Amino acid sequence: MRERLVVGNWKMNPPTIADAVSLARAVARAHHGAVSVAVAPPFVAIPAVADALAGSDIAVYAQDVHWEERGAYTSQIAASMLRGLAVGSIVGHSEVRRDLGDDDGRVAKKVLRALAADLRVVLCVGESEDEFEHDETDAVLERQVRAVVRSVGSSQGRLIIAYEPIWAIGTGRPATAEHAAKAAAKIRNVLRDEGLAAEDIRVLYGGSVSSITVGDFAGARGIDGALVGGASLKADEFAAIVHAFG
Repeated sequence: MRERLVVGNWKMNPPTIADAVSLARAVARAHHGAVSVAVAPPFVAIPAVADALAGSDIAVYAQDVHWEERGAYTSQIAASMLRGLAVGSIVGHSEVRRDLGDDDGRVAKKVLRALAADLRVVLCVGESEDEFEHDETDAVLERQVRAVVRSVGSSQGRLIIAYEPIWAIGTGRPATAEHAAKAAAKIRNVLRDEGLAAEDIRVLYGGSVSSITVGDFAGARGIDGALVGGASLKADEFAAIVHAFG
């Protein structure tokens, strides 16, 4: 049975490192149960948050990594630089694809670099509103997943996939549980076609997840947890989401 996982993506929040430490401690106090939990603070807060969570069962993830090990890449962070601080990273989030121009090829290189650094990877995939309305969800998921997993090989045990329909992120309009379950099934079909152990790889749902909406997804077939944005900035709200998957 796949272990449930809830990841809090703090994005460019909270405003100070002190606030990040306070949030991390509040999350640690609120977390109970058998669900695995991770938080992804901004890069500058990772050391302080990792220190605040030392001794807890909450993992620290990064929000992105660069595809190269080192070099003239101003502002970028190599996956290897996270050793001793973070145990995983989000890769391919739609906001990074949109704002920084990450295409499928670049996302694939980032995933492989993170896996080579022994990090867990939350690969984000999902369709735009226009693609959803034109019934292109399956085609988008197949393209995005296949572009990455062909080279994953023996590192597949550290790969997690988050289905985040772009039209649901931050809009308060989550996908239906039925749609999320169909997306998870499609993702696993692609994994299976590529020779990966599809039934062992966790698929999360992300996109306007809250304590109100999470119940539907916690019971959806093939959904093993959630990637949570804004709701992860409130410890009690985040705890309620975690408990829903417990």
